[in-house]
Amino acid sequence: MGEVKRLLAVDLGAESGRTVLGLFDGDRLAVEEIRRFPNRPVEVGGTLQWDVLRLYADVLDGVRAAGPVESLGVDTWGVDFGLLDRAGHLLGNPVHYRDRRTAGMPDATFRLVPRKEIYERTGIQFIPINTLFQLMALVTSKDPQLEAADRILTMPALLAYWLTGTQADEFTDATTTQCYDPRAGSWATGMLEKLGIPVRIFGDVVHPGTDLGAPLAELALEASRVIAPGTHDTASAVAAVPFESNDAAFISSGTWSLVGIEVREPVINQEALEANLTNEGGVAGTFRLLKNVMGLWLLQECRRAWSVKGADMPYEDLLRLADAAPRFAAVIDPDDERLLRPGDMPALIAQLAAESGQRLPPEPGAIARCILESLALKYRRTIDQLERVSGLTIRTVHVVGGGSNNRLLCQMTADACGRPVVAGPAEATSLGNLLVQAIALNLVSSLEQARELVRRSVALELYEPKSTHEWDIAGHTEQRSWA
Repeated sequence: MGEVKRLLAVDLGAESGRTVLGLFDGDRLAVEEIRRFPNRPVEVGGTLQWDVLRLYADVLDGVRAAGPVESLGVDTWGVDFGLLDRAGHLLGNPVHYRDRRTAGMPDATFRLVPRKEIYERTGIQFIPINTLFQLMALVTSKDPQLEAADRILTMPALLAYWLTGTQADEFTDATTTQCYDPRAGSWATGMLEKLGIPVRIFGDVVHPGTDLGAPLAELALEASRVIAPGTHDTASAVAAVPFESNDAAFISSGTWSLVGIEVREPVINQEALEANLTNEGGVAGTFRLLKNVMGLWLLQECRRAWSVKGADMPYEDLLRLADAAPRFAAVIDPDDERLLRPGDMPALIAQLAAESGQRLPPEPGAIARCILESLALKYRRTIDQLERVSGLTIRTVHVVGGGSNNRLLCQMTADACGRPVVAGPAEATSLGNLLVQAIALNLVSSLEQARELVRRSVALELYEPKSTHEWDIAGHTEQRSWA
């Protein structure tokens, strides 16, 4: 045992943010949540925006509460961004990816550059929330902010800029924008020019582990350095997946479910395009071949809708009711675009079920079970696609993130996929953030050693597949209803 090193992860999600202290003694990495704070969007003038200054102030409070640390790193959700003017001032609040401004933007974009060409250049899954389509919304509306912009910074890069004065996007988050060419290792400037998106706003891209400098003196933070981890939260989460072999898939389960495998090179071909798989940058020279699946946002929105009607529904009660509800009452496509934005989620889910001839009882338990079963079947379909596209035989599924604590969903995933599920760590994003910092500080030698450290530091839970036959039947029903 050596001197205990103190590292700090600033981990910001779509619902909340937190600062997490990592204590590394040379053998194990312990984590301690220092401060948690809400991250609530605000609708102003019909536009859903992030309250980014409030978020930044909460980050500063959380960093100060941690006391002295060797380094800190910031990770956030992907695709959203801020625009800066020539003086480095923010031109407006970053807009939330669930805002309606991207409605119709994919088709408008494909009229200028074909879908296949965009995929060939970027290798990124087509979802309306992508940065590319957000920028196209600004182009088509002739938004004056875009005309005045000197630099675009992704969300983690914006916060790191305010902490250090360094303007630099980090590779793992840059790849999520659908504006970056992973094979060329640079922004996809030719494609951007065809779309009328000003290339001048795109700046330097650094790799995970880059030292961004000391915090600005006026902030009075007790941190020696700010290091870029995998600044996209999924990149950090996957860095902490305790893989023991390369024949395993991961599901980073939270507001979104990111279902994928780790590869050494982007997989950009016709099969990957048809499966709408994405190639996002990872740490230590890896890529994440994955699909974004809607995730536990569906449950979160249902709980919000029930709460508005006066029926608060704690997660524990909801999952108990879901476990007792009839099996396979209805199966929906969790990635239907109508489920992307805030609304009356229980009613929308019932509507989708009815459209495919299924009657979903209105009780919360039945709706919750429908969501969980539909997610598990979507995981099954995605893993089958990953096998076909990659040629890899997937034998194990690792579930990390908050969803790894959802025992019902973990067992459903094992049953639906017909493969053992290894659940944990729940704190994968923070752990991965801290591990990249540890590698940068030469406290850990490699990604492989980092994952070995996770296995030593975290208790994992194994779920073996059980009732696979009924899931096979449900899978055939799902294929007909989602066709």
